[in-house]
Amino acid sequence: MQIGALAQSTGASRRSIRYYEQQGLLESRRTGKGWRVYDEVAVHRVLNVRALIGAGLTVDDIRQVVPCLDMKTEDFLACQGSPDEVLAMYEGRLAAVEEKAAELARYRAELVERIAVLRAGRPDEELAEVLRRAEEADASA
Repeated sequence: MQIGALAQSTGASRRSIRYYEQQGLLESRRTGKGWRVYDEVAVHRVLNVRALIGAGLTVDDIRQVVPCLDMKTEDFLACQGSPDEVLAMYEGRLAAVEEKAAELARYRAELVERIAVLRAGRPDEELAEVLRRAEEADASA
């Protein structure tokens, strides 16, 4: 299949597909006219790459599970390629996400406190209302 059909089958943009190929996560062959042509297994590979990126993994992380990328998406998590290395990679990425979440929570607390201090001088607005709006904004983000 050509890149347009692969993009349509996976929901990935052509640009993303070309990027995955540049990063060694996907392979194509070229026609006589120089067009990229992909095997049917490329659909699974692109869907898996997109799912991993959506889970916060980097391209470098994904390179560690390249042998599993051709599996059907529902079978991908059970891939036994190198479970210890894959588990370590997932745990490392989770630690980074948790660190970032803690950092964002600290930022949020600091901003809520600053808003509360500034609002304290405005008796026309209740602190509870300020905090409610901040929580709604946080929930929608």
